[in-house]
Amino acid sequence: MEKLVFNIDIKASKEKIWKVLWDDETYRKWTSAFCEGSYVETTWNEGDKIYFLGPTGEGMNSIIETKIPNEYMAFKHMGELKDFKEVPPNEETQKWVGAMETYRLTQKGDQVDLQAEVDVMEKHIDYFKEAFPKSLEIIKQLSEE
Repeated sequence: MEKLVFNIDIKASKEKIWKVLWDDETYRKWTSAFCEGSYVETTWNEGDKIYFLGPTGEGMNSIIETKIPNEYMAFKHMGELKDFKEVPPNEETQKWVGAMETYRLTQKGDQVDLQAEVDVMEKHIDYFKEAFPKSLEIIKQLSEE
């Protein structure tokens, strides 16, 4: 597994960027860079489950490991979803169970640095290297509106 790190500077408040990241309407917009129709089901509380879903009911189930509002969010990926249900672990999912995905907001003068880090299996590296920068550009655009 490889850790990929992506950064973008945004001219907006940390509060506005946080809202863009995690409010349902804007979340759906920026995650369309990964999969059109993506959404989440969660309470957004630290320690709770989060389901990252596509329109066909496939996705990942994860845990919100850390949540510091307007600063940091960390997800630990635990398994797959199919037909909107958790799938028992299998040989393939065992390769990435425990992978982390984090988002950090850091004030830098009149801008905020948004840093996203994600643990990725080798076969998905090219996909994430293409999709993540697109998603960050959408976050920037929505935050600076």
